[in-house]
Amino acid sequence: MQNGFRLTIFEATKPTGNMHYKYLVHICVFALTGLIVSCNKDDNGNSNTTPTTTGGYTGSGSVTQGVGTSTTGNLFAAGQRVASIGTITSTDGKKWTVPAEVNFTNSLFPMASDLHNGYVPGHNYSNATQAVAGLSGSDIVTIDADGEVYTTYIFADNYFEMYVNGIPVGKDPVPYTDFNSCIVRFTAKKPFTLAVKCVDWEENLGIGTESNNGNSYHIGDGGFVAVIKDATGNIVVVTDNSWKAQTYYTSPIANLDCVTESGNVRSSTGCNTSAGTASSYGIHWVIPDNWYDIGYDDSNWPAATTFTNATVGVDNKSSYTNFTNIFDNSAQDASFIWSTNLLLDNVVLLRKKVE
Repeated sequence: MQNGFRLTIFEATKPTGNMHYKYLVHICVFALTGLIVSCNKDDNGNSNTTPTTTGGYTGSGSVTQGVGTSTTGNLFAAGQRVASIGTITSTDGKKWTVPAEVNFTNSLFPMASDLHNGYVPGHNYSNATQAVAGLSGSDIVTIDADGEVYTTYIFADNYFEMYVNGIPVGKDPVPYTDFNSCIVRFTAKKPFTLAVKCVDWEENLGIGTESNNGNSYHIGDGGFVAVIKDATGNIVVVTDNSWKAQTYYTSPIANLDCVTESGNVRSSTGCNTSAGTASSYGIHWVIPDNWYDIGYDDSNWPAATTFTNATVGVDNKSSYTNFTNIFDNSAQDASFIWSTNLLLDNVVLLRKKVE
């Protein structure tokens, strides 16, 4: 968050969700000719000044229990699973969007191009050369007019929204399943700052679970991998533990005392991950409205945690295996990254400065 009250007019280059909080101790909402401006205390990756104490959990998050209420039936009707959006109210009276506020229906936020997308005829590309050849050039987002064209290859489980220097450059065209992979291209000059919102979707809103092999409350996992190449085809950055990662929603939690906070590290690694229930808990943290900006201070965020292909489970997904020469380049292998808990942490923000 930023110090003081700030009136924000949302521009086409910076679309936002409908639940953002400014930096004031008391919540305040102003409605001016349809423009809503909300404010709250600072998050900025820091703990709140008044910790929440609920059922054994003491920390800066807000606690919910049980399943939320669906407000959007399905963002992607063609999908194999229902990508719904809903709300849930925490014990401190705050209303939260679950699994996350996203820009999927916001036409001002550009859609990523397809690397491999089974929902679009002819886009089941077998290699990256074919996929890039199918692009017209209109997909390239300009950050710096005199910059270099960078090409980003992404596989996200399940959904991502990516910014460069605070400007939206691409969102996932498939919010849930079946799995796809993407290309995002932009023109920029170094240094530039990458910011990515990652969402592990859920069928049971508010408790981070889905139906799987007869279990209605199976805990799914997340994961994000990316490789960025310059105009000459050289790799300039891959996902690894030099990225920053901060958790903003974790669930399902069986016992609240298993979630700990130390400084700015929000850890659910001590929690049970066998399955959830209809009465599981969730913990939510306010996402700073300027988290994607170039000047946002992420110095106190934890480092991203890396995970293997086998742990994420991509060895049987052609949207990944068709492009292992990119993601698993022998000279510079990209790792899947997330917070410390691939299973329970469902909304994770990533940041990386590229020098």
